[in-house]
Amino acid sequence: MRVLIPGALQSYTGTQTVAASGPTLAALLDDLDCHYPGIRFRMIDEQDRIRPHIRIFISGAPARDLGHSLHDTDEIVIVQALSGG
Repeated sequence: MRVLIPGALQSYTGTQTVAASGPTLAALLDDLDCHYPGIRFRMIDEQDRIRPHIRIFISGAPARDLGHSLHDTDEIVIVQALSGG
């Protein structure tokens, strides 16, 4: 699957688009972490929940459940909110 990576996480991937696979969103994020160690922790907290400042879209639809089923044709977009003062 094609995964679009936000600018703040491109320090892990070196690019804005990567390939990853998995039958669920959790498995896909695990696959990403195998190729880009540490990236999953920036998106998922210690309770296995998507961090509040992260939004993940699967083929255009928002996803908040790591158990969400994926298909080979899905496009995953990760969006990271920026904050500051």
